Amino acid sequence: MLRKLVDYKKLDHKVAAKLIESYPHGYGDNDIIVFKNAKGEFVEAVEVKTEDTIYLVRISKSLSNFIANFDEAIEKELESTGTETSASANFEDAEETE
Repeated sequence: MLRKLVDYKKLDHKVAAKLIESYPHGYGDNDIIVFKNAKGEFVEAVEVKTEDTIYLVRISKSLSNFIANFDEAIEKELESTGTETSASANFEDAEETE
């Protein structure tokens, strides 16, 4: 399996959604992987697995904010492109049937 160290800002939407799915309420101390990179610097990351790749997503304060605000950010982005989210579509369908 391929292993990649990435910053959350460089994740594609599929992997970002998997990150949120893996840590819906944020990550804890037991989720953090600590290692030294090639420069000898300590790096903290959380693991996100896909079918063919293990992503080690670097931890930062802004990653916590990203996880907390992911749903809202995706909805805004999809609205700006004219694409409807499945969650909002299901919610609207539920309102119509009541």
